Amino acid sequence: MKLVEPAICQVSVCKGRLEKASGRYTKNLSDLAGLYADDAAFAAALADGDRMVYEVTEFRPSAATGDLIFGVTRMSPGRIGDEFFVTRGHIHVRADRSEIYYGESGQGVMLLENPEGEIRALPIGPREICYVPPYWIHRSVNVGDADLVMTFAYPADAGQDYAIIEKSGGMRSRVVADGAGWKLTDNTQHCPRDRAAIDALFAQAPGPQA
Repeated sequence: MKLVEPAICQVSVCKGRLEKASGRYTKNLSDLAGLYADDAAFAAALADGDRMVYEVTEFRPSAATGDLIFGVTRMSPGRIGDEFFVTRGHIHVRADRSEIYYGESGQGVMLLENPEGEIRALPIGPREICYVPPYWIHRSVNVGDADLVMTFAYPADAGQDYAIIEKSGGMRSRVVADGAGWKLTDNTQHCPRDRAAIDALFAQAPGPQA
């Protein structure tokens, strides 16, 4: 049996990157069309330039069950209208898989929604670990005025399902500016999932351990 080689990858907090990463991708403002409530503000921001909203550098040793994918997310500060910059957000394709995020620098919020539509909003800052349990949709939000840098890790077989948010018209809540801080507001475009969709997600529950 050929084993995967151990590895060390340094986190560069000032660059917001994982050194010796095996993969990298970015999302610009144009990639996030439809995520924000204020269409006019989005169009105006895009007219000023298709700026990068976030970058992910990651290390994927393998896709095998039992392995881990880990990396670094760097989110730029910014707002569309009153709404802070967000990632696309996802649930795992294997919805019973969890994830952790470790705050390296900046101030963020992890916005989470369970299949029934219950919302949790967890602030995350330097040296704080956010645990995302199985079956929770999650999205990162930069609520500060500097880059938000976080290290993450999740099972290599988890996968990402981004369409679950789009099918529901977005997550049930939005994170918007509130004076010097942030608050949640209702997403008026959100459509609750029907019982069949919810049951299909929970049907992925693992069986009893031998």
